[in-house]
Amino acid sequence: MFPAFSTALSALNADSAAIDVTGNNLANLNTTGFKSSQVEFSELMSQSLGVGTNPGQVGLGVGQIQTAAMYTQGAITTTNAPLDVAIQGNGFFVVNDPSTNQQLYTRDGIFQVDSSGDLQTATGQYVQGWNEVNGVVNTNGPVGNIHLPLGATIPATPTANMSMEINLNAEATTGSTQGTFSAPIQVYDSLGAAHTLTVTFTQTAANTWSYSVTIPATDVTGTGTPAPLATGTLNFDSSGNLTSPKAGAPVAVKITGLADGAADQTINWNLFDGSGNALVSQFAQASALSSPQQDGAAAGQITNVSLQNGGTIVATYSNGKQATVGQLAIASIGNPETLISLGDNNLQPSATTAQAAIGAANTGGRGQVLAGSLESSTSDMATEFTNLLTYERSYQAASRVITTSDQLLQETVNLIHP
Repeated sequence: MFPAFSTALSALNADSAAIDVTGNNLANLNTTGFKSSQVEFSELMSQSLGVGTNPGQVGLGVGQIQTAAMYTQGAITTTNAPLDVAIQGNGFFVVNDPSTNQQLYTRDGIFQVDSSGDLQTATGQYVQGWNEVNGVVNTNGPVGNIHLPLGATIPATPTANMSMEINLNAEATTGSTQGTFSAPIQVYDSLGAAHTLTVTFTQTAANTWSYSVTIPATDVTGTGTPAPLATGTLNFDSSGNLTSPKAGAPVAVKITGLADGAADQTINWNLFDGSGNALVSQFAQASALSSPQQDGAAAGQITNVSLQNGGTIVATYSNGKQATVGQLAIASIGNPETLISLGDNNLQPSATTAQAAIGAANTGGRGQVLAGSLESSTSDMATEFTNLLTYERSYQAASRVITTSDQLLQETVNLIHP
């Protein structure tokens, strides 16, 4: 008798569902990577009254509400945690659910490493990407579980080049204490053992110094004092600049017969830097050594794994070396609003979701990955409370329509049964 009943009831149902959506948005204010949902209302068909070119129409209420996730960028917060990452821009992290073997997507970048070395989300899904193979991470291949080589050892790197910034005292005189200066430098052999070489400089004439490179006797086989590994002469001009040897002619330091059984090696002692500037000078200051450098290293084990900007995974070894061991995969989806939430911050494609384009960060329209950061929820407390009050008022108004309709119905019944 009174369509107002069903019309108002549809409003109650719609407002109740809208309040549920708002409550979910508020509940996820602190959920990493959460995207708030927007409520969309639509009217039901209208009932026509009368005939003619402009008949009156009475609406039949509000239809079932629709929701749409708003995939806007959330605020990026810095955590400095080594395995926390956030996506700035378009895209999703790709994960695999071990219970269903299903590929899922998430914006939650809180990652951890399990006991087997696999990179996982906080809820146990395997993070997808590419692993290092023979020193190369191929991002053009298929994605898979990212496995970190925990406990892996990298071999030793024998020293091939060394250099030292040295000043020799121009005020020294031949035969004086100031006329002799020694500079130590540590190098590594093929087994990763360290050896301290000593370069001794001796003034032989004005602007002329001889040098001798030696190694401790205990480091090599045989008895007595080993012969110098390299000898030669340095010449300087009147301004203290090295004139001989010339740039591009490093000193060959040959080490043979190491007591630990390591291979023989030749180390290039570079007297000039890559730009041709001399590293050895002669000025009227005390002889001094600074910035000794060499490119060898002992064998090392992984001590730390961290994610870097761009999604690369870098392992740090006990010998100070670093190596890229993996790369995160990022999926770009053309219509992300069609994804279906599964809980645990994971999303799965629906029947209408576009095919995901998977690749490295900051390529093909995919966003950048920021290390040591997380993306905050896009829920806004002020907006959600405003919506909550709006839906509450609407619910109250609809309930008043039902009350009024009931009163009118009672009045009609009373007309028949006074």
